[in-house]
Amino acid sequence: MNYVQGRSRTTNEIVALKEIHLDAEEGTPSTAIREISLMKELKHVNIVRLYDVIHTETKLVLIFEYCERDLKKYMDAHGERGALDPVTVRSFMYQLLRGTAFCHENRVLHRDLKPQNLLINRKGELKLGDFGLARAFGVPVNTFSNEVVTLWYRAPDVLLGSRTYSTSIDVWSCGCIFAEMISGVPLFRGRDNQDQLLHIMRIVGTPDDRLIRRITNENNENQQTPQKQYPRYPKISFAQVLPKASPEALDLLERLLQFDPTKRITAAEALNHPYFTTSGPPVPMPPPGNMAPPAYNFPHPHQQQQQQQQAQQAQQQAHAQAQAHAAYLAQQGMAQQAMGQPVYGQLPPGQRPPQAHPQTQGMALSQQHQFMPYAQQQYGTGGR
Repeated sequence: MNYVQGRSRTTNEIVALKEIHLDAEEGTPSTAIREISLMKELKHVNIVRLYDVIHTETKLVLIFEYCERDLKKYMDAHGERGALDPVTVRSFMYQLLRGTAFCHENRVLHRDLKPQNLLINRKGELKLGDFGLARAFGVPVNTFSNEVVTLWYRAPDVLLGSRTYSTSIDVWSCGCIFAEMISGVPLFRGRDNQDQLLHIMRIVGTPDDRLIRRITNENNENQQTPQKQYPRYPKISFAQVLPKASPEALDLLERLLQFDPTKRITAAEALNHPYFTTSGPPVPMPPPGNMAPPAYNFPHPHQQQQQQQQAQQAQQQAHAQAQAHAAYLAQQGMAQQAMGQPVYGQLPPGQRPPQAHPQTQGMALSQQHQFMPYAQQQYGTGGR
């Protein structure tokens, strides 16, 4: 799905527009309804904000906050052959887990976490985007589709056909993204489901046959599905695969990339891992829903333009204050005149209060967002 850059006529803020064309017979796609309903509830600094929805007869236009690029493009631009420096990896990984944990706390599975769906703004904030495959979950465990998550970031239990997965599938994707930020390349690069499974087993090892049988047959009441035989691969240490990673990072990765979904650490538990609490400067722990930008400066290509806009805003604010003061003085003068007192008795001789600007008379600001597309420019989700 491609995005179009736009600008709000009301706030002059740059936004991202996602257009969904509607079929005259089928109406609004269920995936669009699901994405809108979920994102209306998920308000967090590490989740891209849905501002508004414009509905016409032929299309839906979703108005999102604008982010300069996605994580994949950021890695290509700022990484060393795609690999990011340890401080940046730590900051982005913390924010990824924060956004994921918030989704899980609100009983939402993202189901498509990958670098192309993680957006980075100019302040260095990482935000989860593209909730087109997201689903709400509850108790008892629902039965979901196993055609989810882009192949390279798909959990082995989903590859084996599991349809009763839960939050652990997002945790596996976080682990794959973590390793990719460290090394610069995807950790598991399979061509199809079976090839992807073999890539995973070559590193984490071939699991016990009982585990594979349990995952394979959990949705089969008869439990008569023939057991597929896999090569017996020994486990390889992540230190051998990622020699530049710190011991704390390797331990966290080990806990994220457990073949058995019941043994994977949760996103909330991962936030308290020593990788974030003991290795390097402490990561800030703000209240839920808020997070300060990372300790480094994200390069902004339009810094001069931003400074000019800030100066104009300051000038407009000063002008508004002057107008309010003038209106106050004029009101005081009318009261004094009604009481028979000199209108300007408390001002220096010859000085008069400033007059209100004529453009302020009858001015009204609309509270409704109006958006104007101005550039057909893709900005950050990449292809599936």
